[in-house]
Amino acid sequence: MHGHYSGEAYNKQHMQTPYELLLGWRYTRAGRSTRRNGFISFISAASIVGIALGVAALIIVLSVMNGFQKEVRDRMLGVVSHIEVMSVDGSGLQDVPALLQRVKAQPEVVGAAPFVNGQSLIAHGEDMRGVLVRGIQPELEPEVANVAATNQEVLKQLQPGSFGAVLGVQLARSLGVHVGDKVTLVAPSGQVTPAGVMPRLKQVTVVGTFDSGHYEFDAGMVMLHVEDAARIFQLEGPSGVRLKIRDLNQAPIVANQIGNALDGQYRISDWTQQNRSWFAAVQVEKRMMFIILTLIVAVAAFNLVSTLVMSVQDKRADIAILRTLGASPRSIMRIFMVQGATAGIIGTLSGLALGLLIAYNIDVIVPFIENLLQTSFLPQDIYLISKMPSDPEASDIVPIVVVSLILAFLATLYPSWRASRVNPAEALRYE
Repeated sequence: MHGHYSGEAYNKQHMQTPYELLLGWRYTRAGRSTRRNGFISFISAASIVGIALGVAALIIVLSVMNGFQKEVRDRMLGVVSHIEVMSVDGSGLQDVPALLQRVKAQPEVVGAAPFVNGQSLIAHGEDMRGVLVRGIQPELEPEVANVAATNQEVLKQLQPGSFGAVLGVQLARSLGVHVGDKVTLVAPSGQVTPAGVMPRLKQVTVVGTFDSGHYEFDAGMVMLHVEDAARIFQLEGPSGVRLKIRDLNQAPIVANQIGNALDGQYRISDWTQQNRSWFAAVQVEKRMMFIILTLIVAVAAFNLVSTLVMSVQDKRADIAILRTLGASPRSIMRIFMVQGATAGIIGTLSGLALGLLIAYNIDVIVPFIENLLQTSFLPQDIYLISKMPSDPEASDIVPIVVVSLILAFLATLYPSWRASRVNPAEALRYE
């Protein structure tokens, strides 16, 4: 009875776990311990390491690109509007208080402020720079721009009629100006004279500087009071109204809703339209990096082919014995597919763990390497930001893992098929 029960329990266990799975796992482990299979084990280990490094590299690179995009976008949107409402013909707006009231009535809008935008030259001594002049309402601007919220005290110095200017910190540094210095703005909308169109010159006083954390704006923007900017550019009112919304990712939808609410009387644009080329370029770069780095994973995965081919050659006698015991060619194929897939799974999961470990700690790792090598990987004037950002996203990581596992599985098909075609009589002839 006892022997019958033990045999039944044994059979139940093996019904639950297919013998192909057990043998495949055994071959994966045994190859490392036998001297004869040492070279095969080395190639198998190299394949696993290659897959792991490829997966880790993909995760790290795409996480850094996500972080870079998010960081630049957030800093850009600290200065750039979420949504802008402007007149259709580009002239100044007339009834601004009524327009502000109408747009603030929209549930998604959390702030609104009038603005004037214009291109100009700024001159100080022999130095001259092209700049973006922005006229703002100091009391309302913190509602729509983070840079205004963090520089409120400075912006309060902008009073209508005083023609005071707040310069980006990098612009002030490059011109060599300080608070109280005079600079000259050269507006393109000039006066027609017998000698031709003369540009409008206006001397303004530097009352402070701002730091947005975005080099492009810090080195090329000047803020004036909205009324002063309108006078310089000969506008009858503000260029438009800037809006801040709850969820910046919903900007295109909200912009469409606002356009409908305003009966199409105004021109509406959102931040995704204003910076479309930049964000499109980042998406293209991400796709290209994914393809290029996936080739690394593919090379490592297909190293499994050579490993399994040699393993099949080494296990010809085992295959023949299994066939004579009644194993089908399909079962033999499954055994070697399990052996190859196990290496692929181990490599992929190891790469996933390594990639996430580095991606989540890159803000510690990169400064350590920079201090060690006494260098800077991200000069701020070139890359807009000076710290390496990282933002691992499941939408990137899941495809990486799936592609790696699929490539490893595909690499097992041919060697496993070869194993299933081994002739037992031929294999045992010389054993």
